[in-house]
Amino acid sequence: MRYTAGRTSDRIALWIVLSLLCLLALVALFAPQLAPHDPASIQLSARLLPPGHGYLFGTDELGRDIFSRVLFGARISLGVATTVVALSLVVGMVVGAIAGFYGGWRDTVLNLYVMNAFLALPGILLAIAFVAFLGPGLRNLIFALALTGWVNYARLVRAQVMAAREREYVEAARSLGASDTRILVRHILPNIAQPIIVQSAIGLAAAVLAEATLSFLGLGVPPPAASWGSMLNDARAHLFDAPYMAAFPAGAVIVTVLAMSFLGDLLRDMADVRG
Repeated sequence: MRYTAGRTSDRIALWIVLSLLCLLALVALFAPQLAPHDPASIQLSARLLPPGHGYLFGTDELGRDIFSRVLFGARISLGVATTVVALSLVVGMVVGAIAGFYGGWRDTVLNLYVMNAFLALPGILLAIAFVAFLGPGLRNLIFALALTGWVNYARLVRAQVMAAREREYVEAARSLGASDTRILVRHILPNIAQPIIVQSAIGLAAAVLAEATLSFLGLGVPPPAASWGSMLNDARAHLFDAPYMAAFPAGAVIVTVLAMSFLGDLLRDMADVRG
């Protein structure tokens, strides 16, 4: 009875988290229609206005509407996170599948040398160095985060493929003359999808946080584009006289990262057959 109740509560929590993430996605998608002001419009006569006065979240030091900038910041954060996870997942699945399925010298080179080389350096520092070398920009930001994020997916896929390649259905497919590519794509990868989906949900949270960190350091999307991290950077000089400048973008980051982290945890718990 406790097991059933626990599963029911997990499903309810999952629907709540999915609803929140869907709301965030809709906000990001329809930001131009929802924003009451141009997020890049400078109105020095309305600078540092508190919430209210025609501005739901107040204005920043240049008189820009914080609410509109938070909405447009969601487009950048969610767009970057989704693209980074997609790229990292594709690269990680290809590298991990090759290393885990074939083993031997391929596994030695890819796992022992390539993956460990990337894991030896902190991912955020490698991303900072990469963006600092090429310059800030959306494309460089996505490429830098994908460059540092694919290793986790590769190691996960490698471990799952190594365990799955010895299963009976793989031996049956091989005895029927199926090619290696068909065995991987049609038989192994669909059966290891659950842990990959869980890792992707957690990776989304990490990507949002990494994008905010790089933007805070001035290595993200250049101004006047609105980003939660750059908004926090702008708010540093006004933490005492205008704390709302930091509170709203920080709250957006916290809510998004927590929702994605909870999604990953819930999916992992629901996939745990030991319950």
